[in-house]
Amino acid sequence: MEKFFSLSKRFLDLWISGALVALSVSVHAYEMDRSHLPIAEPAPPKFKELDVRNVEAPPLFTVEAPEGAPNVIIVLIDDVGFGATTPFGGPINTPTLDRLAEGGLRYNNFHTTALCSPTRNALKTGRNHHSTNTGSIMETATAFPGNTGQVPNRVAPLAEMLRLNGYSTGAFGKWHETAAWETSVSGPFDRWPTHSGFDKFYGFIGGETDQWYPLVYDGVTRVNPPHVEGYHFTDDMTDQAIGWMKAQQSMTPDKPFFIYFATGAVHAPHHVPKEWADKYKGKFDEGWDQTRTATVARQKEMGIIPETTQLADRPEDLSAWADLPEDHRRLFARQAEVFAGFMEHTDVNVGRLVDAVEDIGELDNTLIIYIAGDNGTSAEGGFIGMYNEMTYFNQVVEKVEDLLPRLDDWGGEYTFPHMSAGWAVAFDAPFKWTKQVASDFGGTRNGMVIHWPDRIEGGGGIRSQFSHVIDIAPTILEAANLPEPTSVNGTVQEPMAGTSLLFSLNDADAPERHTIQYFEMFGNRALYQDGWFARVLHRAPWQTGEQKPLEDDVWELYNAKEDFSLVNNLADKYPERVAAMEAKFMEEAEKYNVLPIDDRSVERVNPAIAGRPDLLGDRKSLTLYEGMNGILENTFLNSKNTSKTITAEVEVDKGTTGVILTQGGRFGGWSLYMKDGRPIYTYNFLGLERFTVAGKKPIAPGPATIVMDFDYDGGGLGQGGDATITVNGKKVASGRIERTQPLIFSADETADVGLDNQTPVAEDIGVGPVETRFTGTINKVVIAIE
Repeated sequence: MEKFFSLSKRFLDLWISGALVALSVSVHAYEMDRSHLPIAEPAPPKFKELDVRNVEAPPLFTVEAPEGAPNVIIVLIDDVGFGATTPFGGPINTPTLDRLAEGGLRYNNFHTTALCSPTRNALKTGRNHHSTNTGSIMETATAFPGNTGQVPNRVAPLAEMLRLNGYSTGAFGKWHETAAWETSVSGPFDRWPTHSGFDKFYGFIGGETDQWYPLVYDGVTRVNPPHVEGYHFTDDMTDQAIGWMKAQQSMTPDKPFFIYFATGAVHAPHHVPKEWADKYKGKFDEGWDQTRTATVARQKEMGIIPETTQLADRPEDLSAWADLPEDHRRLFARQAEVFAGFMEHTDVNVGRLVDAVEDIGELDNTLIIYIAGDNGTSAEGGFIGMYNEMTYFNQVVEKVEDLLPRLDDWGGEYTFPHMSAGWAVAFDAPFKWTKQVASDFGGTRNGMVIHWPDRIEGGGGIRSQFSHVIDIAPTILEAANLPEPTSVNGTVQEPMAGTSLLFSLNDADAPERHTIQYFEMFGNRALYQDGWFARVLHRAPWQTGEQKPLEDDVWELYNAKEDFSLVNNLADKYPERVAAMEAKFMEEAEKYNVLPIDDRSVERVNPAIAGRPDLLGDRKSLTLYEGMNGILENTFLNSKNTSKTITAEVEVDKGTTGVILTQGGRFGGWSLYMKDGRPIYTYNFLGLERFTVAGKKPIAPGPATIVMDFDYDGGGLGQGGDATITVNGKKVASGRIERTQPLIFSADETADVGLDNQTPVAEDIGVGPVETRFTGTINKVVIAIE
């Protein structure tokens, strides 16, 4: 027995000794080369000893973040401008942003790219957006370098750098950074979140989603969100982020986390619980002109803008509030109330995440970067706003008389709304322009707050050094004491174009280090250089048709150090500087793959026009089977503006009900389905009008071949046609589809076999995958086009 205890003690001593040595060596002894990722493992030792009992185990190789590396949270709000939120003088209450600003720093000279996908890829790589092949949103990618939509391996994302350096990484909310044709079940998944450095992703993959009925992915798997009363996606993504963060810290409290928290809010659709919108009842009754004036007065009083700042003129295409009819004002005021409620609801959810970090004692050592907008506020709602944002992308103009009856429902599940461009200009005060206008600070200047108690000496300050979204990744690397890697996953890296902002944390007067920056979006282009700003205003966001030649554009010049709102054009006074800066823009544009410039917008949604890959290529038919659902529009057969045939081989019972094949949803699409045994085809034109062709008698139980033929009229885009339904070769119904959607059904609604996944195309068979599920059997469905 004594011998046994002696041996046991020896084994215990060896184990403890080995464990301590392993811990010590893994952290301190091995000199890690963090410039090449992943970090190379040391060569394993060789042993000559036969018996394992006679040797100590070598240390286990592990990669840990540098000592003292902070947790990092990036909060990115969508489509909210510089003059919207209270810390930057705006009228919309944002208690969380206020709190973080009071304990941290406000940056009033921070810039984005003027559009969402480009800003997001620039943010997460530290490179200019054309270097990431994201010259515009993914759905308008082209065949040219700088615009292809495929992020190259040479610009590895920050999340991957942090993950390979010992961080846990999670992304929640909006992605919108994957090439449109790579979003099917076939992948490739290289540019999806969990293959782009994130251990965890919960959110939507495209540019927007219905906040009441979102298309949600967990990793690369589509999942149905919780079926709870009052569900809203922002609440859900916040719950997911908090749960992941707390679990990660519970299991590995010494391992820092990186959270990318990118809300779908406040991008259209402006969906928010009614009680949040009602908090702003009457607040915007005085209109957008008065809102702009009051905002600028507050901004000056708060020191957000210089006292000498002039309020830029309202774009001449937009009406003065005083000139509007009363019913227009009533409509527009409610639009602003809903938008404001949406923003405050979002900010309060951010507060829940911040509170959770504080609850576990990690707030002081957490670097929070809260960016109030990936671009300026969106003017894509046009002059009167929209009940359904998809009308913009299909170039259909809504009318005030069509919108007024929907006023009480605005922001609810039966609307997919956007507000008038007048409010976009107001919430971008003191500037003139909005989202998409990369040559005006209204499109690119966004309020940013940095909060980091462990490193910021005193809160509440303002920083005015020029900065850009490409500065965020270098800032985080420096904060974590990590080098910028020269190679990642075997690919030599293109150097980051951004500059760390840590120098400014405790020195308000430090000279700015980011001294030159180009801007370009859909032909709007500019150059910032040493305080000067040269620009071209090529097109307004509401101008979607053919534009004037790029060569005819006239360059303007502003002293941005003295002219905060860009109102004093000095081009005539300094023509040589204008010429020099125009030439420098072209130099930068060539360097970063900005050229050739493509000023087309909505028409680039069509892959054939844009020249980007189409997953189905030239195929004229697609065979589908039961269980295939959640197919995004960019990876489905494009049946718009042509004739089509749907052939379904099914087995039915008495009273069979449910969807056979559908595409789109409540705000645009089509569906072949059955109800009480009858075959029906419904075409939903933008939620404004439904055309239905229905069989009058139930189909006899047993096998059946149901065919829906749509004979397109031709003669251009968005025309109508005749629909015919046959069952086992016998015509059972026919009718007229007066008009069709020419360009897009939805940004997030899908094509589904055997159910209608989110909101329904048809109004009479329920909502969601359970209620709309086909009660018979689908053997095969073939959709074919001419």
